Amino acid sequence: MRKSIKSLAVIAGIALSATSLSACGSDNATGTSEASNKTQTLSISGKLAGAGASSQKSAVEAWKAGFSQVANNVEVTYDPTGSGAGVTTFLQGGVAFAGTDEALSTEEIDKSAAVCKDSKAINLPVYVSPVAVAFNLDGIKTLNLKPETIAKIFRGEISKWNDPAIAADNADVKLPDSKIVAIHRADQSGTTENFTDYLHAAAPSAWPDKPSKDWPVAGGESGDKTAGVVDNLKKTVGTIGYIDASQAGDFGTAALKAGDSFVEYSAAAAAKLVENAEVEEGRAENDLALKLNRTPDDPEAYPLVLVSYYAVCPQYKDANTAKLVKAWVNYVVSAEGQQKAAEAAGSAPLGTEITKRISAAVNAIK
Repeated sequence: MRKSIKSLAVIAGIALSATSLSACGSDNATGTSEASNKTQTLSISGKLAGAGASSQKSAVEAWKAGFSQVANNVEVTYDPTGSGAGVTTFLQGGVAFAGTDEALSTEEIDKSAAVCKDSKAINLPVYVSPVAVAFNLDGIKTLNLKPETIAKIFRGEISKWNDPAIAADNADVKLPDSKIVAIHRADQSGTTENFTDYLHAAAPSAWPDKPSKDWPVAGGESGDKTAGVVDNLKKTVGTIGYIDASQAGDFGTAALKAGDSFVEYSAAAAAKLVENAEVEEGRAENDLALKLNRTPDDPEAYPLVLVSYYAVCPQYKDANTAKLVKAWVNYVVSAEGQQKAAEAAGSAPLGTEITKRISAAVNAIK
């Protein structure tokens, strides 16, 4: 049975209550005392390696800085190789956890039995962020774009910025009579899977391809990882691409269709969509992979949101690795960790209810 997560995301500006999350024994994830809320140092040490989603890059840097204050004998490394590459490395035993913008598939979970001890990997949400449809046009900062229009742009069926389909929803904008250059991810990407999931759900006739980490349309321009797409957007006027909103910077961005309105991306709008997310059917206990509604009726809910996960083992072959993973993930999903991500990346912090469920899953790791 699917279970609704009403308070999965809490918008920036709402006071986040400190949640006590046990890391090892009586130590909690943030290194804070439940009674005093004063920072303590965790008595753990070692090296912890992760790899995966480049969308998490800014958040991870903030998490590492904060975590070092409560676990100064732990060295955390994270290689933002992209979701696909990170999952592959995890399944080969090269890292202790993978960051992925798409929950592990059943096949990937089955493969994880080779690296997890007497168990199979689970998905834990750690990062909620809008995906921005970003463009580089002189003097234009916002455009209303329907999902059908976006689909046709990325299939090459709409090739000019002043195309009637774009003009119809942007009557007050002077659109240039210039070529559109659509840029997609060259690597296997969870951001691509979220983008194609949105297009397939919201405009299935214009985008018949099923969601995929691999870009499904032949031809077009591409960039490796988020940074590659951003670089290509910067280089050429007339470009458009999809990127984690934390990297949108000074680009123009699309307002997307929600109900009868268009909504711009924001942490608040992302939270609106994700607060009613459901845990996917058929998932194992403590696997918190979520199903998002890409066609919301709520005019304030931004439909193109990614939930980025950590893929972890419920049981590790090395006991110290288990301790390090527990401490790290508990810090990441704590009020402090989520606030640092919000400040660094503009993400929507996790809400109380989902944090409790993640905490229970993490504290069961051994």
